[in-house]
Amino acid sequence: MDLSLIQSKIYEIRGQRVMLDFDLAEMYGTETSQLKRAVRRNIERFEGSDFMFELTREELSRCQIGTLNKGRGSNIKYLPFAFTELGVSMLSSVLNSTTAIEINRNIMRAFVATRNYLLAQSSVSAEIQELWQHVKALEEQSEENLKALNDLGEENQETFDEIYLALSELANKHKNISSPNQSRKPIGFVKPKE
Repeated sequence: MDLSLIQSKIYEIRGQRVMLDFDLAEMYGTETSQLKRAVRRNIERFEGSDFMFELTREELSRCQIGTLNKGRGSNIKYLPFAFTELGVSMLSSVLNSTTAIEINRNIMRAFVATRNYLLAQSSVSAEIQELWQHVKALEEQSEENLKALNDLGEENQETFDEIYLALSELANKHKNISSPNQSRKPIGFVKPKE
């Protein structure tokens, strides 16, 4: 059985990743009623919500698994069992056929692959979150710098204007002093005229 097909049948319900009895029955090649009977005969193996629990109608409708179909007998009559990874593992001891064992191996691989994927995503998310916080800090720092520059009062601006004006006047005076019309003394050693 294809791993991606199995992964598509894993749902998140009550904060746990589970598979539903009718999906499992289809994979095992049996009827849902037979699977449920086998589970009820061995209910002590599935005690605790960490192995299996029965869905409520509200959960069923919220998951959009139990949507109403048209036609007689096509709607879900009984609430399905939701099997956690531990519960699916326990099913292999209840359904003792070679098909069930092979399917169970693939289901366990799908649960592990899903868990590894979610762990990888959470570490990537943490890195992205850290980068986001760093960028946000840089933006705040840039905004503070811009505010500081913009907070220069008119008085300071006038002072800067006066300084720029004085510098430009000095540059003009220096330009007039060293105009090209004046002969300049040569720089360096000058050989005396004979």
